Amino acid sequence: MDKNKFYITTPIYYVNDEPHVGHALSTVCADIIARYQRSLGKEVFFLTGTDEYGAKVLLKAKSEGKEPQQFVDSVAKEFEKAWKLLNVSNDIFIRTTDPRHKKNVEEFINKVYQKGDIYKSEYEGYYCIGCEEFKVERDLIEGHCPVHRPEQTVFQREENYFFKLTKYATQVLEILENDEYQILPKQKKHEIVTKLRDAIEKNELPDLSISRENLDWGIRIPWDEKHAIYVWFDALLNYSSALKMKDIYDKFWPADLHVVGKDILWFHTTIWLSMLLAGEEELPKQVFATSYFTIDGQKMSKSLGNVIRPADLVEKYGVDGARYLLATSLPYHDDGDIGYLKFDTRYTADLVNNLGNLVNRVVGLIKKKDYTIKNFELEQDYFSELEPLFNEYKLHEVLQQILMHVSKVNLKISEEKLWEKEGEEFSTKIESVVKSIRQIGYNLAPFMPNTSLFINHTFAESAKESEQVLFPRLT
Repeated sequence: MDKNKFYITTPIYYVNDEPHVGHALSTVCADIIARYQRSLGKEVFFLTGTDEYGAKVLLKAKSEGKEPQQFVDSVAKEFEKAWKLLNVSNDIFIRTTDPRHKKNVEEFINKVYQKGDIYKSEYEGYYCIGCEEFKVERDLIEGHCPVHRPEQTVFQREENYFFKLTKYATQVLEILENDEYQILPKQKKHEIVTKLRDAIEKNELPDLSISRENLDWGIRIPWDEKHAIYVWFDALLNYSSALKMKDIYDKFWPADLHVVGKDILWFHTTIWLSMLLAGEEELPKQVFATSYFTIDGQKMSKSLGNVIRPADLVEKYGVDGARYLLATSLPYHDDGDIGYLKFDTRYTADLVNNLGNLVNRVVGLIKKKDYTIKNFELEQDYFSELEPLFNEYKLHEVLQQILMHVSKVNLKISEEKLWEKEGEEFSTKIESVVKSIRQIGYNLAPFMPNTSLFINHTFAESAKESEQVLFPRLT
């Protein structure tokens, strides 16, 4: 295993609607981790993209009077634009309608079929269109999926192809219990392991239906063109498709980290690992599951008019301001609540009054004293205590530590009344302050790359020429 490589993925986002702040959370989170891994000298491959098949997409395309391919093309472009706007450093943007992905899916499903792990049978039960998933009784509340609108839970009876999920369930449980595939946060691991163990013990884990007979929008079963492949059995394979497209599968597989939302953690543990065991492929190393957002205490909804788009954040707070607000809002253990009032408060307190104030006041001091910076050395391990937090993806806590250091430097300037110092005393103290600021900029690089570059450029030789104000006040 090449320890100098790091393969990280976001979820591939379902294109039934335009990107919103929830999508941005996972993507920016993954981008921060990717940038951090690059700073350690690792060769990183970073994937994001869109999941474009399935019943939901077909229904949405029809509702807008578009052909499905035309519809997914337009929405996928919006996701690509959003990630560029947020300065996301992905190496590939994969789309499941790409013919090269289709080829990988067909080869994989053929292999599993020939192994005897796929069979045809009749299915009867409840199906949630919103989840793109058949539901067992324990998943339902009053007969419908608790996550989506009641009318999206429908009763279906049809012939499907099934994957022998039950054949691999016990092996997957052992893998999860032995930490061969780590799940973070640990609370989420406990939930998945408990759910899987209970389902096995109670004999309530069904095999997985992997086809739809009457679905016109999907990759066809190679040996039976009447059936389309179930969206999850297709979509999860994007992680290997991307590497094969770039001819780097042998170099980067398996994935080092899947960043996902908690709602799809079951698919990235029980189902994904079972598929890979059936396909005799090496298993990924780790999954990190983010929680949900509410907006001012309410579920994000177009009908409520509270959807926040990535472009809205960037327009109001700037690229790095938006990235910072997302990272500090990341729900780790429990769901989080966000909104413009919370964003305004945090932006003003952390970025305007703390970080921005520090940089701007020191630039002003250097200009006033007509001082030229002399010492440009950095202690690269200055914040070595951050490494354990990064390794558990506690990004909010990493930023808390950095901002605490910003506060200490601001306090030091005030307590020492640096503006009153002259000569050698001023030189000694300002050099120490500038060194701290540049180190802060270095540690902020994964989170706020433009800010990091600004700090580095401003204090590289002299701040006397700088005219830009870092983090202007909100209007």
